[in-house]
Amino acid sequence: MTTIPIKGQHTCNCGHEAESLPELDARSIPHALRHAAILGAVGSLAPGQAMALVAPHDPKPLLAQIAQVFNETIEVSYLTTGPEAWKLKLARV
Repeated sequence: MTTIPIKGQHTCNCGHEAESLPELDARSIPHALRHAAILGAVGSLAPGQAMALVAPHDPKPLLAQIAQVFNETIEVSYLTTGPEAWKLKLARV
């Protein structure tokens, strides 16, 4: 079983905020499971929360799927664009 790496997750309720966005590196998720895993992570965001997604290519098909599933409630901004990895911020609005 593959574990999905999420960096920056802070869940101990100690009042300390995480210094950076939780990061999901999709490059380490098996291709057959990748979109489902990312959709699950995006679906777990509460309004006002955000995450970073690292992808091996420009994830335009995934972004269209996110827009369809979440009805425009996810705001996407590119943090870095290739050539080896794309990093995006996905925020629930």
